Amino acid sequence: MTATTTKTRCWWATDASPVMTAYHDDEWGTPLHDDHRLFELLILEGAQAGLSWSTILNKREAYRKAYRDFDPAKVAKFGAAARAALAANAGIVRNVAKIGWSIRNAQAFLAVQREFGSFDAYLWSFAGGAPFVNLPKSSADVPASTPLSDRLSKDLRARGFGFVGSTICYAFLQATGVVDDHLATCFRARKSPGRRRTPR
Repeated sequence: MTATTTKTRCWWATDASPVMTAYHDDEWGTPLHDDHRLFELLILEGAQAGLSWSTILNKREAYRKAYRDFDPAKVAKFGAAARAALAANAGIVRNVAKIGWSIRNAQAFLAVQREFGSFDAYLWSFAGGAPFVNLPKSSADVPASTPLSDRLSKDLRARGFGFVGSTICYAFLQATGVVDDHLATCFRARKSPGRRRTPR
């Protein structure tokens, strides 16, 4: 029996594809502070709307190539030709609305960077600079959204972002480690006695 099969994971990563397992083990719930990667996850979470996360992860490398490794400054300059190329790219989700908003989101992302110095500083200000560690007992204890994601969604919308509803924002908070929702039984769980729970 391999190490992969002996580790206890969250419900959605148990018996999952290697891509999903690696994402769970190496990324999900880990505090992230790199603006390019934050932009990547923001765009991918928006692209995921109505689809499975495994679908998006399987398209991730194609997205990285199409979106210039998720450099927001480059994506913000995408014009009609780039939009048409994205809409014709079978490697990504070819939803015209999602593509259009991804470019507008890049422009809004740059505006946040100019105001706060980095998107990282902006995002983590919603958590006071430290992650919320919830240690849920089961999937039933993991919400689809919270007052925290409501606040983030409302603020992003006011700043011109799209595809940032509260459910998408909560998934983004989980993905970037602002919120750690690894199950208490998961090998990735951080059982710190000083943990803070997400406001609900």
